[in-house]
Amino acid sequence: STQVQPFLPQWLAQPKRVQKRIKDNLCPIRDVPGIHPRLLKKLQMNGIESFFPVQAEVIPAILQSAANGYLMGRGGYRPKDICVSAPTGSGKTLSFVIPIVQVLLDRVVCHVRALVVLPTKELAQQVSKVFNVYADGTGLKVVLITGQKSFAKEQEMLVQKKVTGYCSLADIVVATPGRLTDHINQTPGFSLTQLRFLIVDEADRMIDDMHQNCLNQIVKAAFQAENDSGSNMLFQRTKPGPITAASSCSPQIPLQKLLFSATLTQDPEKLQQLDLFQPRLFTSVYSEKNRDGTETEQDNKYTLPEGLSQCYVPCDLNSKPLLLLYFMLKMKFTRVLCFTNSREASHRLFLLVQAFGGVTVAEFSSRLPPNERKRTMKEFEQGKIQLLISTDATARGIDVKGVNYVINYDAPQFIRTYIHRVGRTARAGEAGVAFSLVLRIQERRFLRMLRNAGIQDIKKHPVKGNSLKPLVQQYEGALSKLEKTVK
Repeated sequence: STQVQPFLPQWLAQPKRVQKRIKDNLCPIRDVPGIHPRLLKKLQMNGIESFFPVQAEVIPAILQSAANGYLMGRGGYRPKDICVSAPTGSGKTLSFVIPIVQVLLDRVVCHVRALVVLPTKELAQQVSKVFNVYADGTGLKVVLITGQKSFAKEQEMLVQKKVTGYCSLADIVVATPGRLTDHINQTPGFSLTQLRFLIVDEADRMIDDMHQNCLNQIVKAAFQAENDSGSNMLFQRTKPGPITAASSCSPQIPLQKLLFSATLTQDPEKLQQLDLFQPRLFTSVYSEKNRDGTETEQDNKYTLPEGLSQCYVPCDLNSKPLLLLYFMLKMKFTRVLCFTNSREASHRLFLLVQAFGGVTVAEFSSRLPPNERKRTMKEFEQGKIQLLISTDATARGIDVKGVNYVINYDAPQFIRTYIHRVGRTARAGEAGVAFSLVLRIQERRFLRMLRNAGIQDIKKHPVKGNSLKPLVQQYEGALSKLEKTVK
């Protein structure tokens, strides 16, 4: 039976293509039209002289869509929503930070005009840090709400009660879904009625059922009638629809959605739920043209960083820990990020490597308090820790400097997980290697999963049993040591 292709809307079928090869396609920051001199200076102070291809395309597009300030575009046109699908490490964060800070530069009254929603605390922290760098000295207020401070403390950061009513203390809010929803529902005076930009980063994860509700609540709050004195009626929003004489008589603040992801779903129904307005898709995920002009139809829905080499090691359950130790001690791998499929597995493996000795190792999981995770990250980036053992949840989207190797200690079950894990190395055009330890019973399924995603260049890298023998005795010692501790 032939497979029924879902009908792809025009914008998905014919996206704006962005160059994949980062290093060959850098664009000097002065060549990107429309960036405020103040921000150009900031970029240079931060050592940024060139933009990555994604940034060079997306920044002007967002600026263009806000060329008329916050209100409706020329002739009452609403700005189009924007979706960006580009690999990990290709510079998505700066693509929205720069234009948003620029559009808000000349705001007079403080209101929440930009809201960025991210799936994890780490990512939210990372993004708010970037916003702070570029908003510094502009008077724009960036507030991070992830539940790391008490609810009351966050409320104090968001709104202030005055005799005349509440006023906002934030222009830009960076948040995780749970905490944000709580503030929408429970913080008096926290208003999204002036929201101009809704940025959903790691969008595929945010569209998943768990967070869909959060996105719905944001939109509902954005279109809520202000219930205080009628002074705000002038800026009342109407739900997007045909522009009528009545709806165009009052200036409107459009709500524009900007979606970013390394694995933006190709599933139109899912994107439909986001209720996007005439969206434009920018993507560096596409099939390559050959020399003779034909397309190589790789069905690659995903792109991997260019400098990445991929290998897999067929093994059995007992040899897995030995293989990891062999890579660390005999092959002298450094700066290794190692993934397991669960917190328990991460913790156990960490204890085991620690008991074996000879490797500076740390674990990175949601068991640890955020400040400890931050410290671990820093030590890893400084090269004080050679092996970082992590779960997927914690490492998703996180920008770790200088990862040389990613080791999939447990083979990932889904292609997305694979893409995100291996994308922690070879970032920003650097080189990196990904090793997957694959049990023989998983081998066929694992390779089929990669093949279906258009990933063909993974090499088999068998390790001979003899290479592992010298480690066995010490390993068994470590095991029994561990059993005692666990008991």
